[in-house]
Amino acid sequence: MSSASTPDKLTGLAPGPDKLTGLAPVVAPHTRLIVLGSFPSVASLAAQQYYAHPRNHFWPLLGALWGIDLRALPYAERLAVVRERGLGIWDVYARCQREGSLDSAIEAAELNDLAGLRERTPALQALAHNGGESARTMRITRALGLPVHRLPSTSPANASWSFERKLAAWREVFGAYGLA
Repeated sequence: MSSASTPDKLTGLAPGPDKLTGLAPVVAPHTRLIVLGSFPSVASLAAQQYYAHPRNHFWPLLGALWGIDLRALPYAERLAVVRERGLGIWDVYARCQREGSLDSAIEAAELNDLAGLRERTPALQALAHNGGESARTMRITRALGLPVHRLPSTSPANASWSFERKLAAWREVFGAYGLA
């Protein structure tokens, strides 16, 4: 057995090239609220864009909160609007192994440097987890000394929440930090 396929003693999984790598954070020094997902979907990784799956409610929710059709804008312009309004986007996991896009399939996840992100965003007032898998790290994010919120997932897999119900929950958190 070669060293490239030798399982890791801690995780039992093979190291290296089969791990997926997430996306860079979308932040600015004046970011007040960061929405933390779990890890990008297959569609997001392929497009190298946050929330690229066409049925994900992330961009439509922000559009409804801000009165802008964000989906009509090129991705770079969407990110400019996000930064301008004081919102940040990132994921709790930097790398993981996963077949498909479901959070339940995430294995051997490595956390992003959330403490380092806090240092890069001096105006940061709060963090909001987008869904349950992200919220599993709330113990870690609370240790950063900021308010931490759990938002309903924008994923198409979260079909039990209507768009309107998600919007109400997101509006409440975004409003608390002047983003709605």
